[in-house]
Formats: sequence, structure tokens, C-alpha cells
Amino acid sequence: MKFVVLIPARLSASRLPGKPLLDLAGIPMVVRVAQRAHLSQASQTVVATDSAEIMQVCEQFGIQSILTRADHPSGSDRLAEAARLLGLPNDTIVVNVQGDEPLIEPHNINAVAQLLHDHPTCAVSTLADPINTLEEWQSPHCVKVVLNAQSQAMYFSRASIPYFRDGVAHQLPPYPVYRHVGLYAYRCEFLKIYPTLAPSPAEKAEALEQLRVLWHGYPIAVHISAMPSAAGVDTPDDLERVRRMLSPSK
Repeated sequence: MKFVVLIPARLSASRLPGKPLLDLAGIPMVVRVAQRAHLSQASQTVVATDSAEIMQVCEQFGIQSILTRADHPSGSDRLAEAARLLGLPNDTIVVNVQGDEPLIEPHNINAVAQLLHDHPTCAVSTLADPINTLEEWQSPHCVKVVLNAQSQAMYFSRASIPYFRDGVAHQLPPYPVYRHVGLYAYRCEFLKIYPTLAPSPAEKAEALEQLRVLWHGYPIAVHISAMPSAAGVDTPDDLERVRRMLSPSK
């Protein structure tokens, strides 16, 4: 089983300008991500970016990169262009590792790739963690996923789903509930199709692009991680937390 890791990295960001190049204990964030991806079983790791500056930094650290357009509406669209530019065959498994995940576990990268390889009827695979705290369960920033009997996604939502009708307020349900983690594996053939698919009403309402995949009838296999996944870097507080974790004094 072979797979390729593609890392979308856009220079502009509203909350953390220049996020891919922010310093994490002496190493730019996007390089940290690529270094973690290199620890997986991927046959190739490529940063897909809209920035010549990011490409220069990647080159300094020996990281392969490719220049893509600046007007892509999502990371998946950027990866679709990168797959075409790299000439990846349609049967290639492509793992999308977000460029703001410097603490990503390599075994989770392997797991979503293996899951897609083992489920030929699925176009996409992704990752989920068990939810163990009420704060996560109730937070709209924590995306939940409901699974069917085959561990395929039925729906993703920022709401607390599945709703526990007979539950007590401010209490976790007595059944397993899952947090979606934004790590994806795609079949390259589907990745090239994705930008041609119309956005779905649910996707627009929830601001979750994976709902477009389900709405168009493509199954998504879900791997349940044995351990909670480290959070990415979205805010200044996240940045400081990760810097402390990566500090040489730790």
C-alpha cells in the first residue's frame, strides 16, 4: 500500500497572518508539519502552496513543494490542482495533512491511508476521536460525526449529534460520540472530481466542506483514533501552546 501526502499551505490567514511560516522552536510551522509527515509511511510528501516565499523556505529545509493558484476556495481544491501538476495516477491514495498541524501523529496518517486502501467502495477516509468532555460535546467549534454500522460517516455537524432525547441537561450521552479530525485520504480520481461538485445546502449552513462529499453520494470511511489527536494552530493562544510544547526546555 503506497500513498502520497500533500500539505496545502496558504500564506494569507485572517487570524494568524503568515501562519505557515510562523516560528516553532526555530523551525517554520509548515516545515514542522512536513517533518511529521515524513515520519509516516508516505512515499512522497509535497507542500502545495500559493507562495514563492513558502517554496523558498521548504527548499532550505529539503522539503518538496509545488506552486498552485492563489484563488482556490478550499484546501481540497488546491490539492486537486497539485495532483494534476504532479501527474499522480487516478488510483493514487492522497493524504491531505493540514499545514497548521505541527503535532500530527504519523500513525494516524498511515491509518487513514490504510483504511481507504482497505475500503475500495469509499472515495474518502478521515479520522475521529471519542469525545470525553462535556465542553467538547457542546462546543460548535468541535465538529461531530455520526457513523453507520460500517464505520462510514452519516453526517457531520457543529451541533451535538446524535441528540440524546432522554438525556439530562449538561451530561454526556451514555453512548459513544465522536469528534471529527480534519485529516483526509482521497482517491486521486475523486480528488480531481471534487472541485467540479456543486456545494451542498448543508455544507453552506455548517461551513463544513466534507458535507459536499456525502451530499453527492460518495461514502467516507472513518478511522477511530485510539488516542486524542493534538489540536492544530488556529489562534494566537494555540500558537503559544504549541511553542511551549516544542520548547527545548520541555
